[in-house]
Amino acid sequence: MSRKSDNYYFDNFIQCVECSCKAAEMLEENFINFDPAKLQDDLDKLHLIEHDADEKKHEMMGVLLKAFITPIEREDISLLSQSIDTVTDRIEDVLIRVYINNVQFIRPEAIEFTKVIIRCCQALKEVMEEFADFKKSKTLHKLIIEINALEEEGDRLYIKSMRKLHTEVTDPLEVIAWREIYDYLEKCCDACEHVADAVESVIMKNS
Repeated sequence: MSRKSDNYYFDNFIQCVECSCKAAEMLEENFINFDPAKLQDDLDKLHLIEHDADEKKHEMMGVLLKAFITPIEREDISLLSQSIDTVTDRIEDVLIRVYINNVQFIRPEAIEFTKVIIRCCQALKEVMEEFADFKKSKTLHKLIIEINALEEEGDRLYIKSMRKLHTEVTDPLEVIAWREIYDYLEKCCDACEHVADAVESVIMKNS
């Protein structure tokens, strides 16, 4: 696992997760300092991060196509790259739904959700930093369990948020809008867990 050509893949995974972290932090900042008049500009800024993540993914695919030997199976590299990219996509999807639904204020539960997503992304970055040394790492399994636990925390928050929405809000358009936004916030946590599960699968196949 020490060859420079091998390190490229693991370094790319880290860089792509860093894009997810930036996107999650930007989403939280947007929610905390929410201004509907600036939403289009904020969406454009977030899209730049998503575009950067896409470029890193496509670059890796180009390297993978030409590679003779890879540190783990090609299918696993491709799956991990796509799965990480989905995390950033899902985060952007949240803000797109806020924009499409013409949301005028952010519910407190949504800000609480962004904090969980940030923690998921940060834990995922730690996973990727350990991944190159997965045969010897003493912390990788613990980090994967942490992401699973954070996804469960996201599930509980989703149920609480939906319950509060349906018991306290009477405007049907507001209910419809926030149901969709909460769905996409929950998908962000699911996407992080999917990456962690893919890493765990690679470890099992190579142990």
